[in-house]
Amino acid sequence: MAAFETAAGATRLIPSGPSGLGTSAARIADLLRPRVPGASAPGVRTPGVRTPAVPTPGARTPGVRTSDVRGTEVARSRTVPGLYCPPHLRDDPALAEEVNERLVDWTQQVGIYAGRTEKFRQANFGRLLMLTHPDTDDPDRLVAAGRCLAAEFAVDDYFCEEATTSDHPERLGPQLMLAQSAIDPPQLPGRYQERYERSVREQPVLNALWHSLRELAGFASGSQVNRLRQEIAGLFLGMDAEAGWRIGGSAPSVSEYLANRQMNSFLPCMTLVDAVGGYELPANVYGRPDVRRATLQAALASVLLNDIYSMHKEGGAQGLEYNLPTVLAAEDGCSLAEATRRSIELHNELVRSFEAASAALTLTGDLVLTRYLGALWAWLGGNKEWHASSPRYNEQ
Repeated sequence: MAAFETAAGATRLIPSGPSGLGTSAARIADLLRPRVPGASAPGVRTPGVRTPAVPTPGARTPGVRTSDVRGTEVARSRTVPGLYCPPHLRDDPALAEEVNERLVDWTQQVGIYAGRTEKFRQANFGRLLMLTHPDTDDPDRLVAAGRCLAAEFAVDDYFCEEATTSDHPERLGPQLMLAQSAIDPPQLPGRYQERYERSVREQPVLNALWHSLRELAGFASGSQVNRLRQEIAGLFLGMDAEAGWRIGGSAPSVSEYLANRQMNSFLPCMTLVDAVGGYELPANVYGRPDVRRATLQAALASVLLNDIYSMHKEGGAQGLEYNLPTVLAAEDGCSLAEATRRSIELHNELVRSFEAASAALTLTGDLVLTRYLGALWAWLGGNKEWHASSPRYNEQ
């Protein structure tokens, strides 16, 4: 059937250009508009959701002036030459600031980042959420996703960091197991349940994880929350494997590293695009092999971009961090500069593969799936802009 043309043929139907936006900007903007019939999920709270039409990239955004963007962010913004990635679709500094401050308040309530509040604030996760979810300007929904993100980052910043610096790195596995149990609480016999719940409340990272999933339920269906649990389980497995390499002083092969990075990626954040947007991609569609393949391509591309920007931050110091350029350089025996160039090529290959897969999938006529794929595309663009401007990856 014509609707199921090859990905290559489908790509020709969607114009591309030198801007790095493979899919027509107007089409992406249109599919992100909340006009999908019956898209709201049962049990998902939609009143109060303000989902404006997403502007065409490069056009002026009504109510947002270029001068509104903080000068320090613009001054620090860095572009990686040759990187193929969508542009971000909006920049709303006021919304980013509101979300960021509410996330800072929340971290203080649950106990994470105590003594590191300013560092957390400066990372500006509120801006990341604003950039990666352009189909809503509802701060409540963005904060709900942001709590999950902050809790996931806390696992890395506390448990994984401790595993690489303490005298007891073997504790990481049990800690990650408890972290997973905090988002999927066990059902224990009487008195053991009470002891378990008390221990979760007393440990800040576990407490943050427990609260983040509980509070997300006000904006997502049970299926969407369960989807997130499953993707976080993969994230924790990836973290544990990376810690094993570090503890053993061994380096993975490039293929092993990429397989690990597939799990230890932004996938848990990206899997919330429909919940944040106020609709639901059905579980049977999300789990389809062709949809799963496209989703994983986007997720791996998003985290390889992180590797590339982290490499710039680290100034090429080998042996300090595992990232794709250092692993490539070790396996191929090439310079770090050449390994970085190859890393960019691998990132670009994944983005183009996702682009082609999405083009083919949109031909099926499934409007909810089309909107979901467009949201992933927009997430990639927002993620790139955040990495290019965040103090976390750039000089202060």
